[in-house]
Amino acid sequence: MSDAKLRQAIAFEAARLMYERVESEYFTAKRKAAKRLCRGTVKPSDLPSNAEVRDQVQAFARVHEGEARTANLCEMRLHALRLMRVLSRFRPRLIGSVMTGHTRKGSDIDLHLFSDHIEPITAALEEEALPYEVERKQVTKHGESRVFTHVHVFDTFNFELTVYEEDKAHYVFKSSITGKAIERASTRELEELIAREHPEVMIEEALAEQQEAVDPYQMFRLLLLPLERVKQSAKHHPEGDVLFHLLQVFELARDERAWDEEFLLAALLHDVGKGIDPHDHVAAGLQALDGLITPRTAFLIENHMLALEYKAGTLGHRQRKRLEGSEDFEDLMLLRDLDTRGRVPGARVGTVDEALDFIKELERQNKWK
Repeated sequence: MSDAKLRQAIAFEAARLMYERVESEYFTAKRKAAKRLCRGTVKPSDLPSNAEVRDQVQAFARVHEGEARTANLCEMRLHALRLMRVLSRFRPRLIGSVMTGHTRKGSDIDLHLFSDHIEPITAALEEEALPYEVERKQVTKHGESRVFTHVHVFDTFNFELTVYEEDKAHYVFKSSITGKAIERASTRELEELIAREHPEVMIEEALAEQQEAVDPYQMFRLLLLPLERVKQSAKHHPEGDVLFHLLQVFELARDERAWDEEFLLAALLHDVGKGIDPHDHVAAGLQALDGLITPRTAFLIENHMLALEYKAGTLGHRQRKRLEGSEDFEDLMLLRDLDTRGRVPGARVGTVDEALDFIKELERQNKWK
């Protein structure tokens, strides 16, 4: 293979790893791609630049996502503006794909903040009732190690806030892709960008609507996380806690109905009521989810226990006929099967946030089809 072809092949494979979220760092993706494609050592000159990999990632997005790739860009910029106003005292700067317009499936919103202490930032997030996690990551580059502080905020769109010392507010950060000064926008500059590139948007009205809207995924997260502490009967649920069971059922549902967000939500949420009223978890769950899920998802959750009786042959005639007459009867029976199968001790599952992110992104894609 010629040097040029090898370089192109490594760029393609590295981009695939990044597009599929196997890797998030350019250096790691390129190194893994080179290892897969080459038997011996690879010269530094054979490795593609970060820009070449980035362009290939965008090519993947254009092929696989089409117009939906940027359909959410304006909404993401508005959400960024809203949080930047909340965090204004930390001199926020918007960077990354939402700034440049190169969004794709799974893109989050990246902000730089400047504060010598993390506590005022998390206090501001708590005041807005925004769930978050703080991550401290050690990065070694050019022989030097440094710890970066990230705050992951779980909202309608997910945010990654990188916190720097206050005296870095005017520092010129270099892009790992181009090597040039990173593109970034202050709150005022973002307002100007939205006005220029999305002239149809009335910014203040749009932000007021966002403020009033209830984010269902935030509510789902709040209902799901406590279920890790809700234990179940070892006889019927040898896998353990309710959350582990729900994540198992979600994984099985994704294998069967990866395109169906309503079915996936039913799989993930069908037992959330066990953390509220274990004696009537179906009614409790439906009450907690009222107004947040579609009638079809509600039907699947409402009847998943009756489906167990149906399978056992103990359900009354009238209820049998009602279930059989539903256009979602087959999906209800499938959910029932998955509910039974999702009880394996030690099974491998993802996290709540990974499951919700998958469904959230699927909902956005389906919305723009």
